[in-house]
Amino acid sequence: MGLLDGKVALITGASRGIGKAVALRFAEEGADIAFTDLKINEDTVRELEALGRRVKAYESNAADFAQAHEVVERIVADFGRIDILVNNAGITKDGLMLRMEEAQWDAVLGVNLKSAFNFIHAVTPVMARQRGGSIIGMSSVVGVAGNAGQCNYSASKAGMIGLHKSIAKEMGPRGIRANCIAPGFIESDMTAAMPAEVREAWVKNIPLRRGGTPDEVAKVALFLASDLSSYVSGQVIHCCGAMAC
Repeated sequence: MGLLDGKVALITGASRGIGKAVALRFAEEGADIAFTDLKINEDTVRELEALGRRVKAYESNAADFAQAHEVVERIVADFGRIDILVNNAGITKDGLMLRMEEAQWDAVLGVNLKSAFNFIHAVTPVMARQRGGSIIGMSSVVGVAGNAGQCNYSASKAGMIGLHKSIAKEMGPRGIRANCIAPGFIESDMTAAMPAEVREAWVKNIPLRRGGTPDEVAKVALFLASDLSSYVSGQVIHCCGAMAC
């Protein structure tokens, strides 16, 4: 018996990185997986299918309201229900405020925050009819504490927290829970491309003295998606090695 047996999970931006790790962990625990991305990685589809679960990928722009609703309609038609939504789609376009262009701000807020609104708007009627569901937002420690050079990214991730806390209050009477995860320095393709001295500086500020892994974030998502967290809603769980303490 898996923690997510009989559940259908929708994960945005899951072709790689944290989103892919969440999809793999959920599939290992029994969930069928629907995931979206701008471009589908077929290797990810094959890895998930190898775990013996039903898997379908949907190529779409999560920041587009109409596309998000269309995808949710297709998923309900294909799978019959949606029990878990993970709002993971996200990008960075870093820069100091003095040099930031409007396009940088709009792009990051559009993908990181509006996409979450789009999918919550589309999914909550489905979950309300089912009288239950778990919505998980992928925020960040910089959404709590801010970060120089990332005002757009920080604002989008802070907005994720406010959005999911509000949904927890609105949809709680329908049995729908909503929470956020705030990852810290997570080992990824993006962090691997950083100069060695920058990576070392980050690690020195982490009490556990290492970066986290995508699967460590996925384990927190598994807790929030499963009945282990049946009375947990409206919360932000840090996954940062005490970096944000």
